[in-house]
Amino acid sequence: MEPEEKNPESKYGDPRKFDPTFKGPIYNRGCTDILCCILFILALLGYFAVGILAWSQGDPRKVLYPTDSKGQFCGQTLNAKPLLFYFNILKCASPLVLLEFQCPTTQICVERCPDKFMTLVKALRKEDDREYYKQFCKEGVDMTKVTPEILKNGLCPSILTPSKNFTRRCLPALETLKGGVVVVGNKTTFTDDRGQNINATDLLEASKKSNVVVEARAVAMRIFEDYTQSWHWILLGLVIAMLVSLMFILLLRCLAGVMVWVMIIMVVIVIGYGIFHCYMQYASLKGQAGSDVTIKDLGLQTDFSVYLQIQQTWLAFMIILCIVEVVIILLLIFLRKRLLIAIALIKEASKAIGHVMSSLFYPLLTFALLSLVIAYWGITAVFLSTSNEPVYKVFNTTECMYSRDTCNPETFNSSNITTECPDAECLFAFYGGETLYHKYLILFQFYNLFLFFWCANFVTALGQVTLAGAFASYYWAFKKPDDIPAFPVFNSLGRALRYHTGSLAFGSLILAIVQVIRVILEYLDQKLKGAQNKCAKFLLSCLKCCFWCLEKFIKFLNRNAYIMVAIYGKNFCTSAKDAFFLLMRNIIRVAVLDKVTDFLLFLGKLLIVGIVGICSFFFFTGKIKIVEDAAPSLNYYWVPILTVVFGAYLIAHGFFSVYAMCVDTLFLCFLEDLERNDGTADRPYFMPERLLSILKKSNEGVKTVD
Repeated sequence: MEPEEKNPESKYGDPRKFDPTFKGPIYNRGCTDILCCILFILALLGYFAVGILAWSQGDPRKVLYPTDSKGQFCGQTLNAKPLLFYFNILKCASPLVLLEFQCPTTQICVERCPDKFMTLVKALRKEDDREYYKQFCKEGVDMTKVTPEILKNGLCPSILTPSKNFTRRCLPALETLKGGVVVVGNKTTFTDDRGQNINATDLLEASKKSNVVVEARAVAMRIFEDYTQSWHWILLGLVIAMLVSLMFILLLRCLAGVMVWVMIIMVVIVIGYGIFHCYMQYASLKGQAGSDVTIKDLGLQTDFSVYLQIQQTWLAFMIILCIVEVVIILLLIFLRKRLLIAIALIKEASKAIGHVMSSLFYPLLTFALLSLVIAYWGITAVFLSTSNEPVYKVFNTTECMYSRDTCNPETFNSSNITTECPDAECLFAFYGGETLYHKYLILFQFYNLFLFFWCANFVTALGQVTLAGAFASYYWAFKKPDDIPAFPVFNSLGRALRYHTGSLAFGSLILAIVQVIRVILEYLDQKLKGAQNKCAKFLLSCLKCCFWCLEKFIKFLNRNAYIMVAIYGKNFCTSAKDAFFLLMRNIIRVAVLDKVTDFLLFLGKLLIVGIVGICSFFFFTGKIKIVEDAAPSLNYYWVPILTVVFGAYLIAHGFFSVYAMCVDTLFLCFLEDLERNDGTADRPYFMPERLLSILKKSNEGVKTVD
């Protein structure tokens, strides 16, 4: 059994004194951290102002639809022309595309992509061909003019090639024959009206560079298709995860000790099966052609199922699972003497949740508020990033002193630029702006990010202080459940919003500042990846590590500070100091009880995720014979599996977060109980008989309710 702690040095404060009037969370309290509350309200008003400004200036169509050379969106006018057509796709092979994300060639919106070869000279000979060709020229073009004049003014492309619609862009309909020969309409080369020979392979390279995210969008489209095929099965998997989580919560209430041991054994078995499955897959691939290829040699592939066909992938999975299994077993061996104490604390938490069942549904409110915060941040970020104005620049193929200068497309043809640079064009380049709003746009984005962290942390803090107040009401009720106040969760939420909005905003602000600094450090790290200054890289790595540790410590301190706020109603700094000193005065018990219970609850989440993940794997891969026909046909079967696993973790985390908050609250109340009371008739302990017996303590002449 753990050693009894003596009164520590006064540097961690004096132990709590006995107060006969203290009966749990104080109801007669006042507002705390009013200044921070006012600051938070003003920040929210500013956040709403930034959102309104962004929504009035932004246009999300800029990220959804392609833009022609005039900065207009294809498919968004009355004469809907949804596709973007390039006059000379070969110019898209220029490195300029990677710098400015814009091809240096005229681009127009068209109703459909060309489906046959045709040169401008040939088109002008026949009326039908002329009308067909005209739809791929600029509006208002006079097709009675001669070919050189039309090409000189850049009114029409010199040649049309068969094209296909890909991400709303007309790209050459390329095919690869056996032997790697690239063809367009069964032709490998062809000649345009300028007498230039065009190779189909050059078109392939230009097509790739015309859209730098083609491969990413292709993968995204396949993933989206998988979601449309499997969304109802994903929802079913999440419902099953919720039912399994709820079942575990109910079983923990009735059979906490047994369920804890079941969780431990099941987690070891689940991970063990994962190791066995990986070994069987590794052994089955032995000797197969191509299975000995390394992941490094394979490189990045958009078809992720390719990785499952090589031995090294399964070997890596097996090694990772073996490490996890060994770590868990070693922790269980070294903490075996503390498990009984942790089980007793979980049993008491189960009883507390049983008497305050409404606490299980509070995470739904937290989830809804967090979803609202994330949605507002995401929408505002999109509108801010699309609130720039179209910027036009001079594009040319020969040397020109005005190259890449800003220009006005309405007055460009009458300017002296066309005289000095005959082949120059004034084309849409990107979205920007020189107004006061555009100059401070980056600050608006930063403010949006900072308020996102602040609001998200505030919502989390509100949930923690609400649950802490409810469970503290349970602990300090001497006769349970008779002395538990009515509607403990609702009353605790009301006290938090009425009196302690400023304290919650204060703690959330400190955490948000650290999180923003971490984001800035990550940004600098990305910028310095190509740098050769090893000293700067080392310093940045140290700063990232320090701020990661600082964030974890602040989260731990805030969590315990909110418990003290919920109980005593003091301001944030005083509550944080009291919580920290209380924990430091009982540092051995903190390590023994609190952290072991956190580990056991983590095993519970791991077990739920493992059960749901394994079931979804067997279902979506068609390995369950009974429902084999019901499994959808997918491009990537890991898409719904990972979605179900991630969703199951969030659901399990939501349920078990209530348990974790209950354990932490009862733990702090338990430490205060030991300091305030001594078990005499005048100062009886509030803890149940189970914990008293474990600590070898008792109440003289008074029996607590078990």
